[in-house]
Amino acid sequence: MDTIVNISQFLLSLSLLIILHEMGHFFPARWFKTRVEKFYLFFDFAPFNSLWKTKKGETEYGIGWLPLGGYVKIAGMIDESMDTEAMQQEPQPWEFRSKKAWQRLIIMIGGVTVNFLLGFAIFGMMLWYFGKPYFPNSELKDGLAFDQVLLDQGLQQGDVITKLGDTPIDHLDAGAYIEGVVLNDVRQVTVLRNGQTQVIQLPENAAAQLTSHKIPKTLLMSPRIPFYVADLQPGNPAEKAGLQTGDRIIAFNGQETTFYDQFSPLAKANKGKEAELTLLRGTDTIRTTLTLTPEGLIGARAEIDGFYKVEREYYDPLRAIPGGVEMGMDFLNNQLKAFGKMFSGELAVKDNLGSLISIGKMYGTTWDWERFWTLTASLSILLAFMNLLPIPALDGGYVVFLLWEVVTGRKVSDKFMEKAVTFGFFLLIGLMIYAFGLDLWRHFFQGLF
Repeated sequence: MDTIVNISQFLLSLSLLIILHEMGHFFPARWFKTRVEKFYLFFDFAPFNSLWKTKKGETEYGIGWLPLGGYVKIAGMIDESMDTEAMQQEPQPWEFRSKKAWQRLIIMIGGVTVNFLLGFAIFGMMLWYFGKPYFPNSELKDGLAFDQVLLDQGLQQGDVITKLGDTPIDHLDAGAYIEGVVLNDVRQVTVLRNGQTQVIQLPENAAAQLTSHKIPKTLLMSPRIPFYVADLQPGNPAEKAGLQTGDRIIAFNGQETTFYDQFSPLAKANKGKEAELTLLRGTDTIRTTLTLTPEGLIGARAEIDGFYKVEREYYDPLRAIPGGVEMGMDFLNNQLKAFGKMFSGELAVKDNLGSLISIGKMYGTTWDWERFWTLTASLSILLAFMNLLPIPALDGGYVVFLLWEVVTGRKVSDKFMEKAVTFGFFLLIGLMIYAFGLDLWRHFFQGLF
C-alpha cells in the first residue's frame, strides 16, 4: 500500500507538469494556425502501442506507456519523433517551418514559460494556504547555527538575533538579515548569548561578504540541533559503518559534538579520511569507524523535526505572489549552485545525480499535500530550467537556432537540424540511462556487494 501511495503521488505530479508544459507549446501553435498532429502524456515509442488514444479534429490525443515525459508533434517541425519523411515535401502554410521566426520562438518557449509560472504560482498559493513556517525566538533554546561568513562577522554558534540595528527581530529570519546588512547598511546586531544581551559591530565589508559568497538563505542560519540520524543514503559511509535511524552522534574522533554545527566542520576538515564516531543508541554508547567521502560527508541526514515548535505566517494574495516568485528563485539558485559544484568536481556526480527513482522516493509513502505541492513546484521550475539548456532536442536547443535566425536573418537548414536533434536525442537518452543506472545501483544492488 505504501508503494502505491508513493507511485500515485509521483505520477500525479509528473502528469500535471507534463500536460501543462505541452499545453504551453500546443496553444501558441494553434494561435498561429500551426497544425498539431499529436498531444501525448508519456511516450508511445515502439515496441508498444499507446495505452489510450482518441482523435479530435486534426490532433490525436493519447497516453503513452513510457513515463519519461510527453510531447506535442507539430507539423513541419523536426523533433524527437524523427519523422523526416514529411520534411522532404514542400512546406505547407499550416506547418511550423512556414511560420515567422518570432512565432516559432514563442511556440518553443511556451512550455518553459508555463513551468516557471506554474512553479511560482504553486509556491505563492502555498504561502497563502499553508503559510510560511518559521521558528520564533522563544523556541530557539539552543540558539542558532551560522554559516562561516556570519561567524567571521562576529556571531557565535548558539546566538539568537534579537535586533538588526534598531529593528526588533522575534524569529529566525535570514532574509531580514541579508536585507538589513546589504540594502539598509545595518552594522549593529543585538544577540542573546549565554543569557546575556550583547551588541555586535559588524565589519564595514559585511555586505560585500554576503553578496560575494551568495549563500542560500536556508544555509545562512538555522536552528541549532543535535545530530540525530534521520535517514541513511544507500551505500554511503554511514550505512556501511552500521549507523541506524535515530542514532545520535555525540563525538568525532573523540571531540565532543553536542550539535550538528560542531560535527560538520570537523567532517569537512577530514575529507576522505578515516574517522571514529561515538554514538548514542538508546542507552548504549557505541564507537564505530568510517571513511568520509571526498566532500567530507558520511551520507546521513540530521533530523530537525520535533525539536522546535514551528509557527506559520499566512500571506494575503498580494504578498503571496512575489513571495512565491522569491521562493522559486531561491530554489533555482540553490540548484544552479549544486550543478556548478558537480561540474567543478566539488560534488561527485555519481553520488548526487538521480533519475525518476530518486525523485519518486522523495514523495514518501504517506499522502502529504504540503510536501506534494512543494515537490511539484520545485520540479516545475527544475523542468523549465533543464528544458532551457542549449541542447538540441530540448526546447533550449531550438531557441538557440531560432535566436540565430532572428539575429542574422539566416535560417538553419533542415538537414543540419535533423543531425543536431538526432545527436541531442541520443545524448539525453544516454544521460537518462546513466542516471537510471546510478539509481539502480544505489537503491537495489550496492548493498549486495
